[in-house]
Amino acid sequence: MLILAATPIGNLGDASKRLIELLATSSNIAAEDTRELKKLASKLEVKLHARLYSLHEHNELERLQELVEIAQAGDLVVVSDAGMPTVSDPGFLLVRECVAAGVEISVVPGPSAVLSALAVSGLPTDRFCFEGFLPRKSGERKAVFEALRDEKRTMIFFEAPHRILDSLTDALEVLGERQASVSRELTKKFEHTERGTLLELKIWAEGNPKGEMVLVIAGAKDKILDYDQLGLMALELKNDGLGLKKAAQLLAQQHNASSSAIYERALTLKP
Repeated sequence: MLILAATPIGNLGDASKRLIELLATSSNIAAEDTRELKKLASKLEVKLHARLYSLHEHNELERLQELVEIAQAGDLVVVSDAGMPTVSDPGFLLVRECVAAGVEISVVPGPSAVLSALAVSGLPTDRFCFEGFLPRKSGERKAVFEALRDEKRTMIFFEAPHRILDSLTDALEVLGERQASVSRELTKKFEHTERGTLLELKIWAEGNPKGEMVLVIAGAKDKILDYDQLGLMALELKNDGLGLKKAAQLLAQQHNASSSAIYERALTLKP
């Protein structure tokens, strides 16, 4: 069996009883960084008896076969440095291979920076999407934001403290003035969530806040369509030689509107 086990994201008090028992009794543990796992076990006063395997982004491919075989023969626990394995951390490829091999997969849930930041953001939680770490380069970040311009769900991103100002600047330029929040040091002593518009958060970030960041941005609002304006645009296209129905269909595609409504409005506005 493959067991995915979540570890604390900052506060040791969030380590579940199941996690502690699992670490103490497991024979095989794959960890993002075995040194970090040993530190965690020491702080939790857990004596490890397991054989440890490193599993990180640079060696996951080459370790897959060995780890799948271990999970087929017995139990293999997978942990990341903080939070849930596979969520912007190693483990996804291993899970996929285990699924293909028919290995049973279980989970020991725990703290989540994604859900914690969303919960305290003050933004809608009924529908959301997690986009992982933002690209390091401005052009690539802007491309990500551009692709999400019309996303109506609340959006969640991971970001490093030394790039949060640049990311907020790019988000403001591409997405415009929206409500957002930045949570830092979640579950730790100096946990803080700053809420406001993207401009307000940009100004706040100029103070060089520290700690790992989770950026939450409100989704796009539904556009209020001006059918009078669309009808006039259809008439202009008609005057340029395009049929009125064709013009209505073209504008409907461009503005995600109703072609019949544009057509009817154009008829009422026709001189």
